[in-house]
Amino acid sequence: MRGEAVPDTLQDVVQNSKEVLGLLQEKNPSFKPVLAIIQAGEDNFMQETNQHLAAEVGLDITHICLPPDSGEDEIIDEILKVNEDTRVHGLALQIPENSFSNKVLNALKPEKDVDGVTDINLGKLVRGDAHECFISPVARAVIELLEKSDVDFNGKKVLVIGAHGSLEAALHCLFQRKGSLTMSCRWDVPQLQSKLQEADIVVLGSPKPEDIPLSWIQPGTTILNCSHDASAGKLECGSPQVHPSGLLVQDDVSLLAAALRIQNVVSSGRRWLREQQYTRWRLHCLKLQPLSPVPSDIEISRAQTPKAVEVLAKEIGLLADEIEIYGKSKAKVRLSVLERLRDQADGKYVLVAGITPTPLGEGKSTVTVGLVQALTAHLNVNSFACLRQPSQGPTFGVKGGAAGGGYAQVIPMEEFNLHLTGDIHAITAANNLLAAAIDTRILHENTQTDKALYNRLVPLVNGVRAFSKIQLARLKKLGIHKTDPSLLTEEEVNRFARLSIDPATITWQRVLDTNDRFLRKITIGLGKAEKGCSRQAQFDIAVASEIMAVLALTNGLPDMKERLGRMVVASDKSGRPVTADDLGVTGALTVLMKDAIKPNLMQTLEGTPVFVHAGPFANIAHGNSSVLADKIALKLVGEEGFVVTEAGFGADIGMEKFFNIKCRASGLVPNVVVLVATVRALKMHGGGPNVTAGVPLKKEYTEENVQLVADGCCNLQKQIQIAQLFGVPVVVALNVFKTDTRAEIDLVCELAKRAGAFDAVPCHHWSVGGRGSVDLARAVREAANKRSRFQFLYDVQLPIAEKIRTIAQAVYGAKDIELSPEAESKIDRYTQQGFGNLPICMAKTHLSLSHEPDKKGVPRGFILPISDVRASIGAGFIYPLVGTMSTMPGLPTRPCFYDIDLDTETEQVQGLF
Repeated sequence: MRGEAVPDTLQDVVQNSKEVLGLLQEKNPSFKPVLAIIQAGEDNFMQETNQHLAAEVGLDITHICLPPDSGEDEIIDEILKVNEDTRVHGLALQIPENSFSNKVLNALKPEKDVDGVTDINLGKLVRGDAHECFISPVARAVIELLEKSDVDFNGKKVLVIGAHGSLEAALHCLFQRKGSLTMSCRWDVPQLQSKLQEADIVVLGSPKPEDIPLSWIQPGTTILNCSHDASAGKLECGSPQVHPSGLLVQDDVSLLAAALRIQNVVSSGRRWLREQQYTRWRLHCLKLQPLSPVPSDIEISRAQTPKAVEVLAKEIGLLADEIEIYGKSKAKVRLSVLERLRDQADGKYVLVAGITPTPLGEGKSTVTVGLVQALTAHLNVNSFACLRQPSQGPTFGVKGGAAGGGYAQVIPMEEFNLHLTGDIHAITAANNLLAAAIDTRILHENTQTDKALYNRLVPLVNGVRAFSKIQLARLKKLGIHKTDPSLLTEEEVNRFARLSIDPATITWQRVLDTNDRFLRKITIGLGKAEKGCSRQAQFDIAVASEIMAVLALTNGLPDMKERLGRMVVASDKSGRPVTADDLGVTGALTVLMKDAIKPNLMQTLEGTPVFVHAGPFANIAHGNSSVLADKIALKLVGEEGFVVTEAGFGADIGMEKFFNIKCRASGLVPNVVVLVATVRALKMHGGGPNVTAGVPLKKEYTEENVQLVADGCCNLQKQIQIAQLFGVPVVVALNVFKTDTRAEIDLVCELAKRAGAFDAVPCHHWSVGGRGSVDLARAVREAANKRSRFQFLYDVQLPIAEKIRTIAQAVYGAKDIELSPEAESKIDRYTQQGFGNLPICMAKTHLSLSHEPDKKGVPRGFILPISDVRASIGAGFIYPLVGTMSTMPGLPTRPCFYDIDLDTETEQVQGLF
């Protein structure tokens, strides 16, 4: 029975593996599976054969050799390392028999367990799911050799001797599937002779003891030897002379098993590649049971039990190694998902903006959340909300949280509104490290000679002086092409060592994520050790840091590092810009930001996915969540899905910056604008009394007044026209309050459509959740099918003043602009420094289309004053200041923190809203 079929079977397996791998590599040229073999001891049996077969098929083998006396923990440590290595698609253990403990075997990832030894793979085999698991190659080799030799399994008695664990279980399962009757025993059982004489097929799972005579085996019995005598390093097989028609030697089983293991590695690689492709969502949405009257936001949030974040991640097609879990309900998503899904078509891109708001806000975040809840939980359309992370300052100050509200919010809302995963803290640390580096450099340059300064910047370490990587970059920037620190001339040493920062030009401020008006102007450097290097400075709120804007606009880690390095912090005494790269701090900033760059995954009340990432100030920065969150979400939702992101303030600010700044940075093209309006805000624009946070609304806002609404719709009409400047269809979402009347609602919708809106829809998500925004979701889906005619408002190559004028006239409706002498001087400086071709980020009040907060409706014929012009070179924009602009909010008389508390029994946060 040592038939010619054996080489044919081996070659068939090898050829099949080679062909499958070839097909995979046609679409994925760089793909090459790797089999890792963890070996403990000197046994190199089959190593040469494994290498030969792997080379013939086209995959690689890596051997991890451990000492023979390696313990369980040492073996497991190596297994865990291989588990996390995405290059390895198969893992086999070549370790002593006594090391095959359950703990060791089940440390293997089942998807890499090409020997089928884990409980999960064995369980699937026993259950009948053989197509979903890996089966022991040795057991498969036994069956295939018998089948090729035309052995009839049905009703035959099979005896497995000396096999253990997964091999024994797999052999029994496979033989029984073929209709055989199976038995197992050890070599030392008293009934061995009688069992051997009953058997039609005998499988030797371990070497036969010398005291067991072959005469106990009946002539004609089929014998397969799949044992390996590790101590002798040779095969243990019986004599073919005794049973010439009944013996298959171990070489045949071992060779075929090695080929089948290689085949399993190729199959593992194929599964891995399939997992890398986009998969349809299998989202389990959470049910809502809205109450009336609507409870507080925190009560609603706490009444819903969120899904475990790893469950949510799996539902939306994220792989286990693409998420980093923070607690039970939030996780960071690694940027590797973008590479995995690079060929996946993007979904539809929706921006939520608003009319000019009241100081209370009109609910853009609530509309964003309500819309995605409607799309996914009620219309079964994949959708993602992308929101900014709120600053701790307003949360404890006057505004409260920003997780949405009512039955359209992100949960858990207290985690959303507080530390989240520490991104803002990372920005604060990075920002203040750079601030410290600036003043420290000025101090050391003022108190040291060129030689002393140079020797400290490039110190002698273990007898060797060498420039760091970032210092070499500075030398190149200076036109000094030397790498040996000892070769610089005195003049070159001076240029390299001295940044000569002009303290009067420092624009980089320290930041803190707390509203603190007393830090708006401070004096630093008053200590004796600072030797007279005092100067006037200030603190900004952390979200006003340029590093936050960089985080929001970056396209990846290399891009973020480059942006951080080119941030301009001051000018030198010759008027040249001084950057973070010049200060040598770029690498350290990148290290502090390496985790913050990953978007944060959370969920809505109805269990739909949300990215919370970045929160740049909406006036001195662009006020939008991150490009990376949008890009990842657009891949995950699939071609028919929707990503809904939000812009800060009204459409004249947040939307304009989204289009002209964020879309330029990302290369993404929006499909629809959802413009949020409220009857309350429209009444204010129609001439209603002022609205103040914390003060009850006047009767004009709580009673029907159709005329005020009609008069105020001019602002809505203007904001629709602004969106149309960019060629994007507009759907108006009227965020309905309980005091709004049917006549007021109908009027707003009618006037919005007359002004050119694609549709206008009343929304009730605050009171009932996604069900209350189904009509909005349908309108957005229909509008997204219109052909996009998106265009930028201006060419970035225009002079800075012309770009400012274009925004002022086309967007705000100004007659012209007026530049202060300071603004004109800054424009000239930035143009000379090569920054004139950056987009514009206007810093203007959000409470009016003009520069005057009390001018409601649609002001006309005004001159827009530009008091100053500043630059965020790392983020990539110029920001003109329209009037004065505070970058550090103050606390009111009665801040929100009066109501915020912690229940020390339950550890639940109270009082957030």
